[in-house]
Amino acid sequence: IAHIYCKEVIGLAGENFTFPVQIDQKIMEAVWKKSKNKVAEWEEQSIPTYFGPLRNRSVLLEDGSLTIVNLEKDDAGPYELQYRDSVEDHYLDFVLVVLDSLPEPKISCNASDGELVLNCIAHFQGSLNYVWKLSNDPHSHPNQVLSIPLKNVDTITNATCTIKFSQTERSSEISLIQCLP
Repeated sequence: IAHIYCKEVIGLAGENFTFPVQIDQKIMEAVWKKSKNKVAEWEEQSIPTYFGPLRNRSVLLEDGSLTIVNLEKDDAGPYELQYRDSVEDHYLDFVLVVLDSLPEPKISCNASDGELVLNCIAHFQGSLNYVWKLSNDPHSHPNQVLSIPLKNVDTITNATCTIKFSQTERSSEISLIQCLP
């Protein structure tokens, strides 16, 4: 019996998205469908063919994985991979959710109680990873908020906040002198 599972996967508009297919055995043929419509197929000894809206912007590899180039909101929906190994047919089901592209983070800062507090703000539907980097410090700080003792603040230092989601990141930079009273 072919085992069926359904996995929700998330991509960002504008990025190249590859379905996380892990197939251990060699496959003889693969067919990808979106909402029951064929979008890509491949058979051994032949080159893949593509259909519909993915015709000019997808890549199907011999391991069964499908990459959509420059993901669009309309690409969201249910996808099914049907593949055949030397024994039988198997099915893998995915539901692709496409989120808006990442915004530029905004940086706010204020000085109080002997500390400079930097806050990195980005409005987004998914949970973001935040990383702060100071130009005079080799370490990065994985938080949305960064506090620096005022006595350590050097006026020529820049602070960069980077937000990351999926394979995409965006950064903003501020000079600490802008934050000082």
